[in-house]
Amino acid sequence: MSLSKIEIVTGMSKLTGLKSVLSKAGVRGMTVMQVLGCGIEKGTKEYEVDENYEMELLPKQQISIVVETEKVKEIVEMVKQELYTGHIGDGKIFVYEISNVIRVRTGDEGIDAL
Repeated sequence: MSLSKIEIVTGMSKLTGLKSVLSKAGVRGMTVMQVLGCGIEKGTKEYEVDENYEMELLPKQQISIVVETEKVKEIVEMVKQELYTGHIGDGKIFVYEISNVIRVRTGDEGIDAL
């Protein structure tokens, strides 16, 4: 069975809802990091009239999960529904293929390591 990593970058206020949605989807673990970043809008806030000429890095959070590849589409749809507001800053979702996962304590590999 193949594995995939889903990486979600979104605003700081979205963690509680995401944890709930991911738990309901059967995700067994996650890593959350506070990061700084901006997208194509260069950190422009929606209510600002002028476009930034220099990037402004805004506080974000990055959530990483590893799941069975068969579940990726379902989980991504749930995350999109949870994050969507239609406004700048809803976030991005990245999906990567994972060749292996190893649990150091037990030596379990693949899905058993999750």
